[in-house]
Amino acid sequence: MESQPFFSIDDQPISLAKAIGYLRSTGDFQSFVLKIIRQHLLETELQTREDLEIDSTIIEQAVIDFRLENQLNDSDRFQEWLNAKGINYADFRYQIAAGLKIEKLKAEVTAPKLEEYFNANKALLDQVVLSRIVVADRNFALNLKSQILADNSRFEPLAREHSLTDDRLVNGIMEPVSLGQIPDQIQGYVATAKPGELIGPLEIEGRYALLRVEQILPVSLDGSLKGELQNQLFEQWLQEKAQKMTIKMHIE
Repeated sequence: MESQPFFSIDDQPISLAKAIGYLRSTGDFQSFVLKIIRQHLLETELQTREDLEIDSTIIEQAVIDFRLENQLNDSDRFQEWLNAKGINYADFRYQIAAGLKIEKLKAEVTAPKLEEYFNANKALLDQVVLSRIVVADRNFALNLKSQILADNSRFEPLAREHSLTDDRLVNGIMEPVSLGQIPDQIQGYVATAKPGELIGPLEIEGRYALLRVEQILPVSLDGSLKGELQNQLFEQWLQEKAQKMTIKMHIE
């Protein structure tokens, strides 16, 4: 393997064995191999499944859409882009067609499990809107909590005056977040709270937070969430297929 140059740097040949050695030394070798296995699985599926073929008119429209979306409608600019990517038009068109086939395969593979997967994970996918007051001292947080419990309308002015986070400028209100993205140490409290309920103080990274649940936003199986779940199921499917393969490394 050492005698076969993989590529060269400043006219110095780099063999495949040396390149792999570099990947091992940086800890990137395993991810490199996994990417190759993943691509091999996809290419095998695309080449052996006639039912995944895409009509040429759909491919051409996808090419046009890509060029418009990326401001590559001008032929000279498009050619410069191809050159920068190190590909020609045939390579580009193949990539577009392959992407469409993969999406078709993904839809087919995930369709039987998608709704069940969504329902099983819905509790963690639902979004919540929280407001918070974050301070450095627990006793001070308890004092603020007492004021809010006595008069709920005090939350916003106290957040503006005392909270240490940037969202104090908007009365402590935070962007919607899915329950599954909330840190484990507070997730349980938020999951069982009702809108308007005050939680805490909870210690988070050395500070103390008072949280108020403003709104619970149930999600539905559509849009970007559907695509995200399809991607998760598709990756699981690829991993399961990879685990059934016989993979041998022919390098030392």
